[in-house]
Amino acid sequence: MNIEWKIRRFEALSLQELYDLLQLRSEVFVVEQNCVYQDIDGKDSKALHLLGVENGITVAYARLFKTNDYFQQASIGRVIVKESYRDKKLGHVLMREAIAGLRTHFDAEKITISAQLYLKKFYESHGFVQTSEMYLEDDIPHIEMKKE
Repeated sequence: MNIEWKIRRFEALSLQELYDLLQLRSEVFVVEQNCVYQDIDGKDSKALHLLGVENGITVAYARLFKTNDYFQQASIGRVIVKESYRDKKLGHVLMREAIAGLRTHFDAEKITISAQLYLKKFYESHGFVQTSEMYLEDDIPHIEMKKE
């Protein structure tokens, strides 16, 4: 794997990068998870966009938010790895890049996420702890998790 990691502000995304990240989000969150929801939520313009690209294909992605733009703490959201890359442990690399991106761009150490419940152990392996009861978001079980 030869992944190039890029962090872009919304207005700095090329049209192709924007198209590719929206396509990947739709592929995973709408089609694969069979969940009809409003992915384009008005928050993309506030976020930094972390893209993992291999051979011109966006294979990993996350949104990074500074304090008070999503939660009271900095946040990571829309964490995705293309299905054909999941067996390569790329999700762990993506999370390390996302956490480093929050530190570099927002000087953030405290992070809050809204995690799909089935990924609890994955996020725990990156230092997050559950801080809420389970709740439904778009009919998918989620929990709030924090990294201090």
